[in-house]
Amino acid sequence: MSNDTDTDDDPRRDGGSESPAEVPASQEEDVAERPGESTEPADDASDGAPSGNEQQTGERTEGDEHAEDSVEDTSSQSADDLDDEYGLEDDLGSEVEADIRDEFDEDDLLGGLDIDSTDEIAIPDELVDHVIGQDEARDIVKKAAKQRRHVMMIGSPGTGKSMLAKAMSHLLPKEDLQDVLVYHNPDDGNEPKVRTVPAGKGDQIIDAHKEEARKRNQLRTFLMLIIVAIILGYTLITGASLLLGIIAAVAVYILFRYTQRGSDAMIPNMIVNAAEQTQAPFEDATGAHAGALLGDVRHDPFQSGGMETPSHDRVEPGAIHKANKGVLFVDEINTLDIRSQQKLMTAIQEGEFSITGQSERSSGAMVQTEPVPCDFIMIAAGNLDAMENMHPALRSRIKGYGYEVYMDDTIEDDPEMRRKYARFIAQEVENDGRLPHFTEEAVQELILEARRRAGRKGHLSLKFRDLGGLVRVAGDIARAEDRDRTERADVLQAKRRSRSIEQQLADNYIERRKDYELTVNQGDVIGRVNGLAVMGEDSGIVLPVMAEVSPSQGPGQVIATGQLKEMAEEAVQNVSAIIKKFSDEDISEKDVHIQFVQAGEGGVDGDSASITVATAVISALENVPVKQNLAMTGSLSVRGDVLPVGGVTHKIEAAAKSGLDTVIIPEANTQDVMIEDEYEDMIEIIPVSHISEVLEVALTGEAEKDSLVDRLKSITGKALEHEVGRQSGGSPSPQ
Repeated sequence: MSNDTDTDDDPRRDGGSESPAEVPASQEEDVAERPGESTEPADDASDGAPSGNEQQTGERTEGDEHAEDSVEDTSSQSADDLDDEYGLEDDLGSEVEADIRDEFDEDDLLGGLDIDSTDEIAIPDELVDHVIGQDEARDIVKKAAKQRRHVMMIGSPGTGKSMLAKAMSHLLPKEDLQDVLVYHNPDDGNEPKVRTVPAGKGDQIIDAHKEEARKRNQLRTFLMLIIVAIILGYTLITGASLLLGIIAAVAVYILFRYTQRGSDAMIPNMIVNAAEQTQAPFEDATGAHAGALLGDVRHDPFQSGGMETPSHDRVEPGAIHKANKGVLFVDEINTLDIRSQQKLMTAIQEGEFSITGQSERSSGAMVQTEPVPCDFIMIAAGNLDAMENMHPALRSRIKGYGYEVYMDDTIEDDPEMRRKYARFIAQEVENDGRLPHFTEEAVQELILEARRRAGRKGHLSLKFRDLGGLVRVAGDIARAEDRDRTERADVLQAKRRSRSIEQQLADNYIERRKDYELTVNQGDVIGRVNGLAVMGEDSGIVLPVMAEVSPSQGPGQVIATGQLKEMAEEAVQNVSAIIKKFSDEDISEKDVHIQFVQAGEGGVDGDSASITVATAVISALENVPVKQNLAMTGSLSVRGDVLPVGGVTHKIEAAAKSGLDTVIIPEANTQDVMIEDEYEDMIEIIPVSHISEVLEVALTGEAEKDSLVDRLKSITGKALEHEVGRQSGGSPSPQ
């Protein structure tokens, strides 16, 4: 490795005060030539600054020794002492700096904040304090930055992974940054030399080399003009052929220009310039191709005859080299191809990685530099599926030398978190720079929306990217009206405008079904049940299920159509187990056809339609009609218990939009219902815990229904603790 070839007499090497312009030309020439002299370790350079990789290694070693001393010292320190040393003694997420009432209700949406608008809330100076709700991840990032550990963050998009990665770069020391120079190798032009110097010294070295090259070129130009003048003068004096004299002059000119190119080739190429860095570098390599991630060598169409660009001038750094002494962030880590992951693993382990041409058809593939420093902290991020396609050895490197953390989707709803949500809105307004601040009522509406999007009672959503989008849309609406404050009405309008594509499709789907009178929301029909489903994460739709029983031409079977996916198919099989046990008839000679009407291209996934399928099939078998003014959702066990499902709030709202007035949901999901105020008076919500309760509500005809319910109770062995559906209204009381 060539970095150890520099001697310690170069003042630019060790930060000496001597200006590059004052360095004698001979010494400058020496500086330019030294990278190619030797690759042997400079063991005798004990009294000077370490060179090249030695400098890099030396700096790392010094830091490592300091870290080791710290580790040794911590053996006798308490946990509180360590927290003080690492700055972890503060409340994670930091307290909100704003006026707080002395007494306030626990359910106050602002958590006791006494403000008129968000401009009264102070914004933290440290980026790491902007992250809300991810206390464990924030703690790990602070420790990892202190000890230079790698981190893998797994969680849903928009929960703060990239912000935490940027925050880590703010926590790292700037004084360790380095400039990286690539030199021409006179011994082998296809193996450029690499040298690292403290940040800011690279420009001085290059300026010195340029000045030296300029002086040499001036001297060569002067000599060339003298020789050309002599040739032309001799030609004129002797009366020789003028043409031959001109040809000789041109030959001399070309010769001097050729040698000048060799002089220019001695100027190093600075591939990493940290002089202007105000903090440790942060490189986002998400989705980067191999060249952008690992470095590349540009193709040169002129490869000979003195016209070619020197190899060291064609070297381009990768994100791993730009992130030296800083943070390399790779989101969706599993999208990197396996070869890139393997090379990234090598870079993490070695702390240095050579740059070569990534295209095999390019002349750059012949070039390979000496190892270039890439001592970065790796922050890998992704969803849960990222771990499946991630190279196991790369994950092992991160886990073995760092931390793994799961990013929460929701957090417990308490006054402190509501205050931090208000601060989050203030942060978004300040970061945008063009939005008017939010009034107290507008902040309250956004916190209510965070509750809705959490999907769990007593929790707030931590998907801040989506919530931030809602803040910006609401602010844009207020700004378009030329108001100095964003009001609650703006937030409500923004919620309609910022609907997801899935929600827009779902609403369009509902309207089109109304136009073609495909939605049945009244009357009684045998074998037809209005089921409920979700598109995406926040879009509910009504999905009718129809069942028909017919004689079989062979062994009876359950046939389901509607592009069922694996979980939905298993749910149908579980339902068929109950039906076979339940029916008095011999269904071994009958086919049970189940159709998910207009399921769409995406098909049906999940088991939330289990009670819908069971009700439709039982209705068809027993010839008992089902009420069409209701819809239902819920999973079903083989014993007949109704199990909780997801997205109940969006499903209920979809039923209300479709003109239905009753919804059956699992009793366990009661606490998750947070529908908009406009739908509360439009629909009745009935929680159930067993399939017998579903039939009690959904089927018509008292005598037949009572017989079916009693028979199902005895067969499934479900002992209900209270009489089902026998209250004054004839059905379970609504939520």
